[in-house]
Amino acid sequence: MKLTKSFLIACGWADSATLDAVLDRATELIEGKGITDLQYIEKLLRREFPKSDYTLTMGDAAPLSLAIDVETDEQRKNLVKAETRIQELLRSPVVTSGSLMPDACPAGGEVASLPVGGVVVALNAIIPAAHSSDICCSMYASFYQSELSIDDELDVLTEATRFGPGGRTEPVADPVIEENVWLNPFLKGLRNKAVAHMADQGDGNHFAYLGEMLITRQLIAELQSSGHIDLAQSLSDYCDETLRVLVTHHGSRGLGSTVYRRGLDVAVKHCRKVADGIPEAAAWIDASSKTGSEYWEALQYVSRWTRANHKAIHRRFIDGVSSHAVCAFGNEHNFVWKRGDEYFHGKGATPAWLDESGNPLLGLIPMNMAEPILWVLGSDNTKYASFAPHGAGRNLSRTALLNKFRKRRVNIDAAIVDATSSIAVRWYLGNADFSETPLAYKEAKVVRQQIEKYGLARVVGLIQPRGSIMAGRAPKKAEKPLTPKQLRQRGHRAERRKVKQVPWSELDEE
Repeated sequence: MKLTKSFLIACGWADSATLDAVLDRATELIEGKGITDLQYIEKLLRREFPKSDYTLTMGDAAPLSLAIDVETDEQRKNLVKAETRIQELLRSPVVTSGSLMPDACPAGGEVASLPVGGVVVALNAIIPAAHSSDICCSMYASFYQSELSIDDELDVLTEATRFGPGGRTEPVADPVIEENVWLNPFLKGLRNKAVAHMADQGDGNHFAYLGEMLITRQLIAELQSSGHIDLAQSLSDYCDETLRVLVTHHGSRGLGSTVYRRGLDVAVKHCRKVADGIPEAAAWIDASSKTGSEYWEALQYVSRWTRANHKAIHRRFIDGVSSHAVCAFGNEHNFVWKRGDEYFHGKGATPAWLDESGNPLLGLIPMNMAEPILWVLGSDNTKYASFAPHGAGRNLSRTALLNKFRKRRVNIDAAIVDATSSIAVRWYLGNADFSETPLAYKEAKVVRQQIEKYGLARVVGLIQPRGSIMAGRAPKKAEKPLTPKQLRQRGHRAERRKVKQVPWSELDEE
């Protein structure tokens, strides 16, 4: 075992004359005293070579590329806020570049960090705040045949999935839960969360969307020429036919949010040891350390669990409509990806590079519940870190949106009906959520135009909207749930239901 200067620099020591002394002492600890635990060696070295020798501090901002246009004052203010948010992260000593996608907008959360539609690249480091608490928020689509009406399919889908706080009281079994991962320090004690949230989509902008897509010869040819042979073959028997499509959007629920909080805590403690003045939003975990490997493995498990969660919902739904999946695929858009020594962090950004075989990645980019979902092939545009947007994004926060319409004395209920009249919509918790209607998002055609203008991805298909389920709002104590008649009058169909909530304490083994 032998340490190098590069390892010591990554731990925070300056590349100066002092570094030779640090390396000599490290070699003595390894060869003279037989110590092999890297974390213990680092601890001993810090006692002799104090923090004043470190050079890792917030510095000048790394380069930022913008794949976004603004035309109105509202859009301009939104972009300024998003740029301000990402600038702090770009000043981190481990960040090498950043980019903002067409859907960029400031995001709240526990730690102010990367805005939605943002990307940062870090060298040999994982930044928990940059992937945020909704680890592995992702898309998944299944193509199938059905003779049922959309309303009947929404009935089946309502039973197949679940929205809202808490978790399932009747578990949905899946092999991913039985994986031998629960001794990992970032996953320890979280098995019950993994169980309770299987086939559970949460709230906010997560959805289950029913659509249709015409399978064209051009689409099949595009898939074949881009190396997606199996997918092309699966669809070739349905050429010139219209298939139904279920698309789900959600993350890793309580499992992922707990892994994130643990990761952020470790990152902050690490930066206190190796650097000065690093805010929580920019704190990182050394990816080459034992802890970094454990965190990376935990992230990979969360990814597998989330994909299994999508598949569980799709399996339950397709069984319920007495059909089978013609094909299925999906993509993450809120995660961290390793490419060489660099870690690409996307908070609402769709990977759009080439895979190991040189084929462009497939991606699903939703706009809003009443617009087609874009099926894209990545363009691998390195100027923008080889990403595309994850959706349409917002120009205003939820609260600002409501205030804007109220100031104009707009009838909110009527606005919801107008915005969603073209599709069948259900709000799982009973009441419509104005902040998740099409009115809340950027104009779909403008976002698509910017995808094409900046060469982020190539649209090869459109999944046309037919119906959607979102969490919606649960009635407040002083508020009566909407009656079925009221929901029908407003263009919505939803079930009045009481969702049994399970306290977190009952779901965590810790």
